Amino acid sequence: MKKIHIIAIVIIIAAIAILLSATKDMGTYATFSEAESSGKIVKLVGELSKDKVIEYNPQVDPNYCSFHIKDADGQEKKVILLMEKPHDFERSEKVVLTGKMKGEEFVATSVLLKCPSKYQDEELFIRAES
Repeated sequence: MKKIHIIAIVIIIAAIAILLSATKDMGTYATFSEAESSGKIVKLVGELSKDKVIEYNPQVDPNYCSFHIKDADGQEKKVILLMEKPHDFERSEKVVLTGKMKGEEFVATSVLLKCPSKYQDEELFIRAES
């Protein structure tokens, strides 16, 4: 076999491995009850419970933040985020967490925020003029 054929086969195998690992991460969002029953790492989407206290004290532990989330089923649980509190966290519309249940708490290792659009008022104004 020529060297170019071996290199091409290695590149094809690497591309297949990358595609397979990327599709593994494209699952649907779970709820708290699904996260409890699976025991695996899941992605959970919910709304921040703004009436509950957000615990974050960077002087004590900068990689610990706790808050409450209400999932798509309306179930509310305490979440422990093992990283610093994201900027503008309280203003987020939706929160996407990656983690798993440990007892009655969801332990998250990453967070993605869906914040209100800065153009929302402008869009409403444009629609009102039309």
